[in-house]
Amino acid sequence: MESFEALNEVMVSLFREINEVEARAIITQEFGDITNNDMHVIDAIGIGQPKNMSAIARELSVTMGTLTIAMNSLVKKGYVIRQRGKTDRRVVYISLSEKGTKAYYRHKDFHEQMVRSAVNELTEEELKALIKALRKLSSWMKSFEEH
Repeated sequence: MESFEALNEVMVSLFREINEVEARAIITQEFGDITNNDMHVIDAIGIGQPKNMSAIARELSVTMGTLTIAMNSLVKKGYVIRQRGKTDRRVVYISLSEKGTKAYYRHKDFHEQMVRSAVNELTEEELKALIKALRKLSSWMKSFEEH
């Protein structure tokens, strides 16, 4: 039972710390007009081919209404570009502006630093065990959402 309590404490603490540190690291003066949630929307849009709203909502596990509110804000602040489909004008495609691309890379760099620092002190065996355990946790989380 002691291991259970220790693991629970570490997981809860780690979740909070990641959120807090990520917000401080990413939401700098340059990106002070957006939230950590906005940054995750920017990350889901990604770079490359524009995405439609339903694909982004699915990736973030949010409703279209919730995503539309976030998107309106990000368009107004200049992070996102909205375009109607050429063949089907009902479809709205989303891509990042230059400002949004800079924010995307800021977020990506933070995650790369975080992962590098987490694995820096681990042996190959410890890393494999950590990945296996986190995949199992992720699988449980996904199955929990389905119930």
